[in-house]
Amino acid sequence: MPVFMEGMLGDALVQAIWIGGLAAVFGGLLGFSARKFAVETDPRVERIAGFLPGANCAGCGFTSCGAFAEAVAAGSAAYNGCAPGGAAAAAGIAGVLGVSAEVADRKVAFVKCDGVDANVKLNYVYDGPKSCIAASELAGGGNKACAYGCLGLASCRNVCPFNAIRMVDGIAVIDGRKCTACGKCVPVCPRSLIEIVPARASVRVLCRSQDSVRVVKENCRAGCIGCMVCRKVCAHGAVSVERNVARIDPAKCVLCMECVRKCPLKAIKSM
Repeated sequence: MPVFMEGMLGDALVQAIWIGGLAAVFGGLLGFSARKFAVETDPRVERIAGFLPGANCAGCGFTSCGAFAEAVAAGSAAYNGCAPGGAAAAAGIAGVLGVSAEVADRKVAFVKCDGVDANVKLNYVYDGPKSCIAASELAGGGNKACAYGCLGLASCRNVCPFNAIRMVDGIAVIDGRKCTACGKCVPVCPRSLIEIVPARASVRVLCRSQDSVRVVKENCRAGCIGCMVCRKVCAHGAVSVERNVARIDPAKCVLCMECVRKCPLKAIKSM
């Protein structure tokens, strides 16, 4: 073999040894750094996450179920803060934390409006984006004459991660069996019509109009006119009338149905 080739092979061998040595040194340094600066993970986080539905709906106030699990383990979030998980998730998480789980009433969302197409007056025909938010920015806040009525363009349905909302005859209707009270639908309603209530509070006022009797009757056949009949027939003091609209206190309501039967415009219903 020529001398110059032997020299080249020798140089290559030396370079390989140097590269291998440097790789070993850097590998060792990386391994040491990983051990030195490793952040210990609370073993309870994975167990807590196992009780969560994994929907990442953000109803708990955190960006994901994983972030919520970490917050619970760190003590910065309540063990029962996952509405979609319900009582089962709360009980499981409480067990991981070693605390007693309190039984809470199941909650659902509902739309305070019965302004279906047959009941409501329209100011004009809307032909624009299928978005309540977009429609609310037009003249009059939308095409429906009632300034408090559901615009029926599905903004709430589009953000519901549980397929609990459907559009029926021009208004949003929430399926209480599917609803988890995650709350994602609440802020997207430009007319503040969606409320989270105890599921057992099945007697509800499907209106939030604060207009005068004359204006309500002109705009909607099913609007509350603040006539006080419901308050007068309630023997339990569960009904009040504020700003021309009836309100029912779920803590006092015994589901006697007297207000439902006597409401002249059927604005109060049992859901």
